[in-house]
This record gives sequence, C-alpha cells and structure tokens, in this order.
Amino acid sequence: MGDGRRHIGTAQRRARLALRHRLAGTARAAAPEEVAAALVALHGTDPATVHLAVAARLADPAKAVPETERALYEDRTLVRMHGMRHTVFVFPTELTAVVHASTGLTVAARERASLVKDMARAGAPDAAWLEEVEEATLAALARRGQATAAELAADEPRLREQFVYAAGKSYEGVHTVSSRLLRVLGVEGKVVRGRPLGSWTSSQFRWAPAPEHPELDAARAQADLLGRWLRACGPATEADLKWWTGWRVTEVRRALSAVGAQEVTLEEGTGYVADGDTDPVEAPAEPWAALLPGLDPTAMAWQQRDWYLAPELRADLFDRSGNVGPTVWWNGRVVGGWGQRADGEIVWRITEEGARREAGAAVAVQAERLQGWLGTTKVTPRFRTPLERELTASRAGCPASARGTRHRTHRL
Repeated sequence: MGDGRRHIGTAQRRARLALRHRLAGTARAAAPEEVAAALVALHGTDPATVHLAVAARLADPAKAVPETERALYEDRTLVRMHGMRHTVFVFPTELTAVVHASTGLTVAARERASLVKDMARAGAPDAAWLEEVEEATLAALARRGQATAAELAADEPRLREQFVYAAGKSYEGVHTVSSRLLRVLGVEGKVVRGRPLGSWTSSQFRWAPAPEHPELDAARAQADLLGRWLRACGPATEADLKWWTGWRVTEVRRALSAVGAQEVTLEEGTGYVADGDTDPVEAPAEPWAALLPGLDPTAMAWQQRDWYLAPELRADLFDRSGNVGPTVWWNGRVVGGWGQRADGEIVWRITEEGARREAGAAVAVQAERLQGWLGTTKVTPRFRTPLERELTASRAGCPASARGTRHRTHRL
C-alpha cells in the first residue's frame, strides 16, 4: 500500500484461521485448555457447544468430554461464566478477573439496578432485603460447593419469593427471586455455572462459587482482553471488535491504542492486528475440512463475515436472532451445514456449488470422525436453523425438498 500499511487478503485470513483456531489437521490441540487459550473464549450458552467445539480441535476427539469435564469441574482450569454481550462463555480460569473487569462490571450494575427496580414496582422487598438474601445464598453455596437453585432455596427460603414483572403489559409474568438474583450474581462474577444435572448435553446446571480473583482496572483489563483476541482472531475491523466485546466504540479505540494495535488494509477497509503481527502466515500444507457446532466461536468471531461465509448461505445457517447453526468448513470458509438425526446419524450437505466435488471426501472423513466419538449420543442445538432442521427431519438420502435439485444430503 502507498500509505505503508500491510494488506492482508482473504487467503491470508483463512490461513490464520486454520492454524490459530486449531482447525487444520496439523494444528490440533492436545487438551481443552489449549483450545480455550487459542480462541480466548468458547460460547457456553449451549453446553454441548463447548464439548463439540473442543472435539473438533483435539488431536483425539474422544477425549473431548472427559477432558473438558475435568478442566471445568475438577481442576477448574476452565470456567463457565458470563462475559461479553451478557453471554455465557467458557474461559481459561486465569482470565476470570480480566473478563469481569473488562465486560462484566457495566452489565452487572445495570442488571442489579433493573432487578431492584422491578421488585420495587411490584411492591416486593427492597434492596436491603435483597442484600441479606444474597449474603445468605452465597454462604449456603460456599458450604455446599455446588448447588442447584432449588437446593439453595432450601437453605435460604426467601429465594422462593415471587413478584409480578411488567404488570399490565402483554408480556406480564411472575419472576422468582432465585432466578433473577442468581443471574445477577453470575454477571457480577460472584457465581459461575457448575456441573450439569445429567450428561454433558444437559442445559440444567448447578451453581458454584466463582474463582477468587483480584479487582482490575477496567481500561487495563479491556486492553488485555482485546490484545488476546487480536492475536487469536486478527485482523479484525473496528466493527468486529465492537460487536465481539459489546463495548462502546470509544472503549474499543482506547484499547486498540493501549495495545499498540497496527492498522492493516482488508477487503472491507481498515483492520487491526496485534503489534508485530503483520507478517504473512504460511497456509496449511494439506487442505482441511471441519464440522463445527452451532454457536462455534470461529463462526461467531467476526461481525463482518463475507471473507469466510458467502451471503447467500446465511439464511439457511443462521436463526432469526443471528445465532449460527452447525456448519461445514472447507479450507477456511463455510460451505454447508450438518445435523444429527434422532437415531444419532450424522448428515451433512455442501451447499456451495464449487466445493461439492473437491470437498466431499474430506468432509466425509470429518463426519466419520465426529460419529466415531459421539456414537448414539443425541445433540440438538439450542438454536435451530433452517438447514439443520431440514437435514435432521429428512429420511435417508435426499430430503423431499432437495429431490430433483443439485443439492445432495450425505449421511453416515
């Protein structure tokens, strides 16, 4: 570039994604901690996403469930907690203080104020009463180590108190103090999600005390988090950074300046990389394919996605709220989707015209890899998408809607 800025093209961005997100065969990790550190955060809203995302990146995917459970619930080297955009993520435990200070404090203040306001409007007890209940709840949780909301309510009956929310509105409802308060405590970094009730696919969970962590300066924590993310996902635009963090644009710019981020040019315009990260990255020697779960951190990492996801594929692969479903990847771009039928069978479809012939065999290998460790365990994405619904509803071979077209549904 005439202005001295390095240009990073689409091929180079895909090469970085393959290696830094541990998706190419030679880049796979040995343990869940390596995966989480490489990606900074794994989406944890859907519990199954964490295990599937880890399995896709491990050299031995059969270790995904036992090793992730070890990391989360025994060694506690990973923690499932609220983070950016008021969303639940799985982070390396050493990032607890960084996440809390950089993203949690502002949201936490808003959530607590909202709870106190809603209770006051309903004529429920005041903030002082709520603080008493909070202290008793945290003490009960400390004694138990981990507990469900019902178990905590047995120790602190005031958690069962109910109040009417939005009285007179079309969305009027009855809220229980336990559900609202525990959510606030989670955003405040006082409690985290613990071991689920049942298997690793269960969405019911216990609560656990949050790991002890120091209180950090918010601006420094934001710089730390953004610097880590740029090393994992750079280059990125300012819009990408604002979207992923949930911060104000002024906070994003302050953090960029603090870490000495370097400007580069992208197909979309100006992007940013970590200081010293402008040199080209050598692409993987062998082509690669991957089957990633719904809400996978790679598919959801950037707001501007044209460089790895063709716009015409989005309607089939995302729900109406912008949550991505299970995706099929080929050499750094999304080329289709996959699903799992009621009997556990893995089915997939390559929807990108140019990728069907060249990627089919490699995708089949990855589908067999997934089927091999998953077996008959049934995983249904929390957020269903059009293509995933179609694939899982269809019978063997092509679904009725695809017969006579150039689409083909594959199965194992």
